[in-house]
Amino acid sequence: MVEYELQLAPIHRLIKKAGAMRVSESAAEELRRVLEDIGMRIGREAAKFASHAGRKTIRAEDVRLAVSSILRM
Repeated sequence: MVEYELQLAPIHRLIKKAGAMRVSESAAEELRRVLEDIGMRIGREAAKFASHAGRKTIRAEDVRLAVSSILRM
């Protein structure tokens, strides 16, 4: 069984805030899986930017750079 960091309840709320009237469990689970995958990619890329700058701490600008880098792929 896979252990997720993100809980399903906030995922349900997020989809509903986006305009859905009802959200199936499978839809919330799939969005959770996708968000965690994207989050891990962004985190790894941000860690590379921080390391390249000689830092151990990831800063907001590292995350912004990582997002733009991943969106270009």
